[in-house]
Amino acid sequence: MGKLFGTDGVRGIVNQELTIELAQRLGKAIGTFFGENSTLLIGRDARSGGDMIMRAVESGLISTGVKVYEGGFAPTPALQYSVKTLGYDGGVIITASHNPREHNGIKVLAKDGIEISRDKEDVIESIYFENKFNTVPWHRLTFDVKKEDRVIDTYVSGIISHVDVEKIRRKNFKVLIDGANSVGSISTPIVARELGCKVFTFNANLDPTFSARNPEPTIESLSETAEVARSIKADLSVAHDGDADRAIFIDSMGRVQWGDRSGTLLSLWSSKKEDFPKRIYTAVSSSSLVQEFLSNYGIEVIWTKVGSVDIARRLYQEKGIAGFEENGGFIFPLHQYVRDGAMSFALMLEMMALENSSSAELFNRLPKYHLVKTKVGLKPNMDINNVYEKVEREIGSGNQIVKIDGVKVIGKDFWALVRKSGTEPIIRIMVEAKEPEVAERLANQLKQIVGEI
Repeated sequence: MGKLFGTDGVRGIVNQELTIELAQRLGKAIGTFFGENSTLLIGRDARSGGDMIMRAVESGLISTGVKVYEGGFAPTPALQYSVKTLGYDGGVIITASHNPREHNGIKVLAKDGIEISRDKEDVIESIYFENKFNTVPWHRLTFDVKKEDRVIDTYVSGIISHVDVEKIRRKNFKVLIDGANSVGSISTPIVARELGCKVFTFNANLDPTFSARNPEPTIESLSETAEVARSIKADLSVAHDGDADRAIFIDSMGRVQWGDRSGTLLSLWSSKKEDFPKRIYTAVSSSSLVQEFLSNYGIEVIWTKVGSVDIARRLYQEKGIAGFEENGGFIFPLHQYVRDGAMSFALMLEMMALENSSSAELFNRLPKYHLVKTKVGLKPNMDINNVYEKVEREIGSGNQIVKIDGVKVIGKDFWALVRKSGTEPIIRIMVEAKEPEVAERLANQLKQIVGEI
């Protein structure tokens, strides 16, 4: 049997791997899984082909007797919050999140708003590949797609309910919001306005080609955003990915801060707001600084596989303060058990207001590491286990080895992770060290090791 679902949903190049035929059949499989008369909420980000794919999925869903409600343009966390809060049986989101411009994708949600578990993905794949679709007779196809116009308002109200609005408003923060030419441009400025901020936006027009920058917020893709942040002297800047479940922050000194750094600060802040067990869940791709810093406050760090689905499900089942990834995805359980860029933004503003500190001062509390990210194309028929074994042989001797997802080598003053991407045909390489030249040298060495195989 084939494989459809990756690290986070089904993704591919529009009209090549992700065709309308695949989308419709997947819609039929999803509808069969949820069952006739189930209510599903569907929405999309601003990517090219989104409307086409959404219609194909909808037709597949309707053929199985599912009742479809359309939420329109909305961030992934807005759809997720609305599924949970408005009482839907599940949801479907048309998005490829941070993937390159030519990609789109299909993500399936359970009734709690969290992406369905891996075993349920397997069930949908079985229905898809074995053609076990439930097709209802014509006289039961009486339900037309209906509009759901409460998504954004419901979402914004939920975020605002978790922070001290009045104390944030009294600060009159100046903020810059980079919406990645997609749906974060719709909701995050509303949140900022509700919190009394002076709002500046950048890359905030909906552009299906993402002409301004790559939808993945990185140091490279945010160089112009950081320049603007410095020029207007913003107290805090936030940049989203294509579906706004991520938030990468630029502090008041104009420095782009990785998601594990913001996640560490927000985890500490969350520990003061909720009475959950003092532990957090984060992927092996996160920095050693997480444990180094949070251990000072008695907070345990649980390492997981890369992927928000795995982090969210473990956090939901085992309970903890928060979950996050180094890519800017932060999960705040009091709000919902999924990554939420606008919620992260509101929490950071609250932390600044109540701690009476600038965003730069908050980030300066963290240990300093230097991070290098790079990647190598995944060659046809490459044996990824050979890659991992060679990395372990070349740089693992005498160091700690973690094999939860890929291979992570932890040394005295560095760590390095090599893993096959679950969303793109690439091998990701991440290196972090206390000295920048060590990080650069080791990243180049690993790139050469992987490239030789």
